[in-house]
Amino acid sequence: MGLNWTERLGIPSKIAWGYLGVLIFMMGDGLEIGWLSAWLHDQGMSVQQTSLLYTAYGVTVAIASWFSGVLVEILGTKKAMLSGLLLYLIGTSAFISFGISSLDLVWMIPTYALRGFGYPLFAYSFLVWIAYRAEKHQLGTAVGWFWFVFTGGLNVLGAYYSVIAIKLFGNVGTLWTSVFWVLLGALFALVFNRDKLERHSDQSPKEKLKELGKGITIMKEEPKVLLGGIVRTINTTAQFAFPVFLPIYLSDYGIPTSTWLSIWGTIFTSNIIFNLIFGVVGDKFGWRNTVMWFGGIGCGITTLGLYYFPAWFVGNVWLVGTIGIIWGALLAAYVPLSALVPSLVKTEKGAAMSVLNLGAGLPTFVGPAIVSLLIGPIGNGGVMWVLAILYFVSALLTKFITLPADFKEDDPEVAEAN
Repeated sequence: MGLNWTERLGIPSKIAWGYLGVLIFMMGDGLEIGWLSAWLHDQGMSVQQTSLLYTAYGVTVAIASWFSGVLVEILGTKKAMLSGLLLYLIGTSAFISFGISSLDLVWMIPTYALRGFGYPLFAYSFLVWIAYRAEKHQLGTAVGWFWFVFTGGLNVLGAYYSVIAIKLFGNVGTLWTSVFWVLLGALFALVFNRDKLERHSDQSPKEKLKELGKGITIMKEEPKVLLGGIVRTINTTAQFAFPVFLPIYLSDYGIPTSTWLSIWGTIFTSNIIFNLIFGVVGDKFGWRNTVMWFGGIGCGITTLGLYYFPAWFVGNVWLVGTIGIIWGALLAAYVPLSALVPSLVKTEKGAAMSVLNLGAGLPTFVGPAIVSLLIGPIGNGGVMWVLAILYFVSALLTKFITLPADFKEDDPEVAEAN
């Protein structure tokens, strides 16, 4: 397979196979997202029990997301990704063999939580690899392709595959097939992909521990990296908050949950397409400008639209669906953050990406927590306004994430835009 053509698409040719590997790995990882909770409920588990299961999973996702970048600096990319693969395989096998078979949370929580370490270490370590290998002028496009394959595998291909696989293998059998898919993805990303990014192999244990701590200290040393992490958290907070209450709200205005699920799927089809578009837009219009205007301001306005449109146009699925699709597209305008934040530092890109990856993991908690704490006191409208205001705040914060002067000297045209 000739890879030179990938450069024209904005994909670094040295690691092009890795993109395909991430797509396949994330399809395997995400194949149960759309149905596991409902299936467990059918097996007799309560909503509270499944919520506890997902909370434990979210904890390990956030931890692994945070340390994925610095682990690349310590272990090198392939070893960091391989550690994610192994933890995923061990966690998945134990979850199915002991957790699912017994439906006992004593087994289910630790095994499913162990599984949560897998995809951040695999996928986000590859994102750090991109930050080192992509050319400056195409970095936004390169990370746009990453989020295309990441979201496309996790939220789109995994769901479509499950529809077919459950009919053929049943629910438990479908879970077992995830092992095949993540191994196939790893084959492309770790074997077919011949590039290496080995880091600090001569470090002592003490130096490696210090390196691990940079995932924390980098936020004090470079406050703009911390701002980037906060903005990244706001990016998908609504994505995890909406499913908790929005379907119920929409059902009061003539849009049943089954219809909302179709809208939700279409939203993320739009999102993966615009992950690519806004990667390119970011390289042309400026990374910071794209996040501020399209991401922060755009998502804030469309979030309010998702609250007011159902009330103004009762039962109008097309209008509500359209505003949802626009929101999903603008959600992708935060993609250039993955180019902007590592460009704030010269040598500690892994640590900077760790903060950004933590921001990708935290919404798993932050979104549902906002709903849980505020839905009673201020209602649906209040929660929607809080989410919208957070988006506007992210636009303001992004204004202060400016690139260093030496970046401008290296590439004046890119720096001026960003």
